[in-house]
Amino acid sequence: MLAIVGPGDTDDATVLGAAAEVGRLAVLAGHHIVTGGLGGVMAAAARGAHEAGGRVVGVLPGADPAAANEWVDEAVATGLGQARNAMVVELADAVVGVGGSWGTLSEIAIARRLGKPVVWLYGWDVSGPADPVPRASTPEEAMIIAVSGR
Repeated sequence: MLAIVGPGDTDDATVLGAAAEVGRLAVLAGHHIVTGGLGGVMAAAARGAHEAGGRVVGVLPGADPAAANEWVDEAVATGLGQARNAMVVELADAVVGVGGSWGTLSEIAIARRLGKPVVWLYGWDVSGPADPVPRASTPEEAMIIAVSGR
């Protein structure tokens, strides 16, 4: 399963288009998708995956499964708030961050701590000298990095 994470409140067309394309490419590569289940990047990635015939799991911060975006196939209402970010990452084999926000940064950090492959597309530069976070410049490159784990 591939996690696609990013800001829920963005209206940046480049970021949203990239998220949808990563979702689509992930499904075409044989992956199911997990997101935070809400709007913005999460909805765009879910839409791209859903339209490609994939399955989307949305791990919601609240207790109401009806809060999930319309492209989520399975809504997991946690009632955990931002702590649900750890669940999103834990369910994934690899994580693709698209765009930047504090919540996205937390998911990237958790994934790194768990030793999962991570790549950031249109995200923040948080590369440390000893542990750089790989960055991609296209959805295609993001998928190659995520799947190869490099």
